[in-house]
Amino acid sequence: MTNRTAFITGASRGIGRACAVSLAEAGARVAVAARSLDQLEALAGWLRDHGREAFAVAIDMSNADSIKEALAKTAKDFGHIAILVNNAGITRDGLAMRMKKEDWDSVIATNLTGAFLAIQHVLPAMMRERWGRIINISSVVGEMGNPGQANYVASKAGLIGLTKAIAQEMGSRNITVNAVAPGFVETGMTEGLAQELKDNMLGHIPLRRIGRPEDVAAAVRFLASEEASYITGHVLDVNGGLHM
Repeated sequence: MTNRTAFITGASRGIGRACAVSLAEAGARVAVAARSLDQLEALAGWLRDHGREAFAVAIDMSNADSIKEALAKTAKDFGHIAILVNNAGITRDGLAMRMKKEDWDSVIATNLTGAFLAIQHVLPAMMRERWGRIINISSVVGEMGNPGQANYVASKAGLIGLTKAIAQEMGSRNITVNAVAPGFVETGMTEGLAQELKDNMLGHIPLRRIGRPEDVAAAVRFLASEEASYITGHVLDVNGGLHM
């Protein structure tokens, strides 16, 4: 993937940040995108200090205009996007019977609709180049469900369906579309959980440890590589055996 431009959403921390670092180490030129430009600039500066090419751009994945503008600016100033990592995601947890419509709408808009719009925007250039890698970050809960997260689970399950549909549409153009489904990973989204809940979760993980963002980034790096050129429409579980 040397000198190919990779665009990573939700890149300011956690899994997104680890993906940006890993893809940069593999030779990609990385465009890091999230709502917080300050954190992105710090990451881009760190990558440049380590001899990598990096570009920071603000994006709001719940806003179609913001997505269009961020991707267009990146393509214009940093090169056409050959690798797209849809990682941005939010949670608005609550039991389904009491879930507010705005909590449903905001999670679906950011996690699923935003990912679709980003894909839609990068496809024309990928088709012209007859090369592309689209990697959607789903979740183990999109495969097995989770109480209190109907909106989040639906968005992550939807990403899996979206992955398979676009993979079938784009296969003849040498564009692969895959998903990575992380399990329980040490991120800002999980660090606030009660220790009792974490201990209970560990009891269901055969590898007996919580995942690291770097574990997920390694899977993303592989799926973005030439070595994965015959893999498309696949969901790669990175969950320590939590769900098989």
